[in-house]
Amino acid sequence: DDGAVGALTEYYAEAFAAYDKPAILDICSSWVSHFPEEIPSGYGKRTGLGMNDYELSQNKQLDDYVAKDLNVDAVFPFEDNTYDIVTCVVSVDYLNRPKEIFEEIHRVLKPGGCAIMSMSNRCFPTKAIQIWLQTNDLEHVFIVGSYFHYQGGFEPPFAKDISPAPGRSDPMLIVQGVKK
Repeated sequence: DDGAVGALTEYYAEAFAAYDKPAILDICSSWVSHFPEEIPSGYGKRTGLGMNDYELSQNKQLDDYVAKDLNVDAVFPFEDNTYDIVTCVVSVDYLNRPKEIFEEIHRVLKPGGCAIMSMSNRCFPTKAIQIWLQTNDLEHVFIVGSYFHYQGGFEPPFAKDISPAPGRSDPMLIVQGVKK
């Protein structure tokens, strides 16, 4: 819902402000990335990596994009240590190769860079991984936290509930990891 999207954009504004002109990679990207309009230092390069070429072409928040199915080929087409921030908006539950994806997130992040995974309680059941469908919101946080943990190379991840009106709006949960 609009409240959850607004809460995510607000969270991004705060997280992005910690970096000077951050280069951002939005994985599982689509027609919108929910980035704030502006951040104090301005943006560096903003890249989308998603499955649908047309939807990516409509995303006005991106400077460039690559259309690719990460469930078929998990290798990101980017150099090591390129991005300050990697985002994934309500799509981590669709990744059927999370270990490989989180290895790639780690590889393309600069040291000190962060990966921000956002989650809600909505999904396309036919696309989500099986364990996601058998677990609740709190367990989803632990699942994503384990992706960071078992990949290695990240500080201990942390989670935050940024739901705008718990119980009256869609939940919005964040799991964030910082590259060592």
